[in-house]
Amino acid sequence: MEDKTGSECEGPEMSLVCLTDFQAHARERLSKSTRDFIEGGADDSITRDDNIAAFKRIRLRPRYLRDVSEVDTRTTIQGEEISAPICIAPTGFHCLVWPDGEMSTARAPEGLRWFQLYVHPDLQLNKQLIQRVESLGFKALVITLDAPVCGNRRHDIQNHLRRNLTLTDLQSPKKGNAIPYFQMTPISTSFCWNDLSWFQSITRLPIILKGILTKEDAELAVKHNVQGIIVSNHGGRQLDEVLASIDALTEVVAAVKGKIEVYLDGGVRTGNDVLKALALGAKCIFLGRPILWGLACKGEHGVKEVLNILTNEFHTSMALTGCRSVAEINRNLVQFSRL
Repeated sequence: MEDKTGSECEGPEMSLVCLTDFQAHARERLSKSTRDFIEGGADDSITRDDNIAAFKRIRLRPRYLRDVSEVDTRTTIQGEEISAPICIAPTGFHCLVWPDGEMSTARAPEGLRWFQLYVHPDLQLNKQLIQRVESLGFKALVITLDAPVCGNRRHDIQNHLRRNLTLTDLQSPKKGNAIPYFQMTPISTSFCWNDLSWFQSITRLPIILKGILTKEDAELAVKHNVQGIIVSNHGGRQLDEVLASIDALTEVVAAVKGKIEVYLDGGVRTGNDVLKALALGAKCIFLGRPILWGLACKGEHGVKEVLNILTNEFHTSMALTGCRSVAEINRNLVQFSRL
């Protein structure tokens, strides 16, 4: 793989003012195989693209003549306060875009740490890992559901990207390697609803299920006493032609009837998108690819900039729609349009 990562930040002439600016600049810095890995979707990438397009089919209904001299973006998730409903989604192989990889990403945000788990076939290994993250102070366990097998990612196949599924430490590709070489743990293909009780028996952490897109699975999540759902289609990287996350959100929110918290990832690129997701019932959103763009451009500082830009945009969106607090964001603020 052509090595274009590095710790040298760009000069002061660099002006990145929105998340798509970071995307464009990251594309210039990264090799083709790395770009394809980050940006790629499954099959025809219909869902990947629709994640973004679906937000643009939603229009805002602002309310005016309200005192917005003070706008508060704070909210809570799982009973813990966060400064804005904007969080970082679990993504892998950050060392592809920046030398320190996940270390730089972790240093960038302040606040809560949740741990994302791909369920390993060996339950004892899952138990050891969960006990470790509990001791490190993580506040929730996020179990990803939608990847019992890897989606059909054509660009990765074309680029001869190899995944060696072994239980070892992750290894970043060596400089000059033509083909990225990834190592990751195997994922259980037999994990099902009844197995959740075992996880609940070994941890007191709230359990969040990531990857739910239907009311049927949302109702099962409530039945099995989990604490939250992340509405997600894995960035369009698993099963193509499923609903965009924002389109699936309404169905899931209605199904849980306020009994558990619902979050969203997929397609969020602006403060308006954050507002729309909250108006449709999400407690917060999670960012995936934009975090990697920020990391690729400026490392830890780039991640901070991406988060700050989106938070500032969200603050502006709240003020311009007459919302002085997150609690005032509601379904009446949005309308689905035909484009």
